[in-house]
Amino acid sequence: MKIKKGDTVVVITGKDKGKKGTVLRALPRRSLVVVEGVNLKKKHVKPQGRKHGGIVDVQHPIHVSNVMLVDPKTGAPTRVGKKFDEKKGVWVRVAKKSGSVLS
Repeated sequence: MKIKKGDTVVVITGKDKGKKGTVLRALPRRSLVVVEGVNLKKKHVKPQGRKHGGIVDVQHPIHVSNVMLVDPKTGAPTRVGKKFDEKKGVWVRVAKKSGSVLS
């Protein structure tokens, strides 16, 4: 999976199409990501101890195929590639559109 925690992504399909947010959690075994402000659902919570009950918004996972990484240079959705950095001696993620290195 090429999307990691902390990446900025845009939703490309579904009810939240066009929304941008950061990845809060990545679940690679299930190919899911939890994105901030995306796929919100209502949950009824009972009061427990000093916590109040009520209806709260909960962020649910979204499939990784429904999001694309945002290019840091242009701000547009882009695909992700890998490139070997000879100076550091490690593989780095690269935005396909601009060729810029992703952190």
